[in-house]
Amino acid sequence: MDDCLFCQIIAKAIPSTPVYEDAGFYAFLDIHPVNPGHTLVVPKEHSRHLSDATEETARELMSVTQKIARAICLALGSDDFNLEMNCGPTAGQVIPHLHMHVVPRLADDKLKHWPGKSYAEGAAEVVAEKIRASMK
Repeated sequence: MDDCLFCQIIAKAIPSTPVYEDAGFYAFLDIHPVNPGHTLVVPKEHSRHLSDATEETARELMSVTQKIARAICLALGSDDFNLEMNCGPTAGQVIPHLHMHVVPRLADDKLKHWPGKSYAEGAAEVVAEKIRASMK
């Protein structure tokens, strides 16, 4: 897509700082990193987010992400990392092109996880049944 920022980055029409590229994927440093080494892993084939991607692209995305996460941790001396994927604007997705964030973590980086919530009595089973029914 010509108007997609990530498609333009993949086409080298917009500069980036690449860390990996193969026939199907391009990975580059985030310009607003959570921590140094924060990398975006982007399929070259455009899809809006995970729900729109092919199963093959989804599988390969995780494989490439694993390779990059290992390299980031080795290069930067981090044992841990977060993976983040925002799917749609309500979930915080800013660029409508499937991508995975790999964020190296350090013990003293002061990042916190989002707060969890509890289900009301019986609500978990109702939600689970709706999900199961949607997969039939």
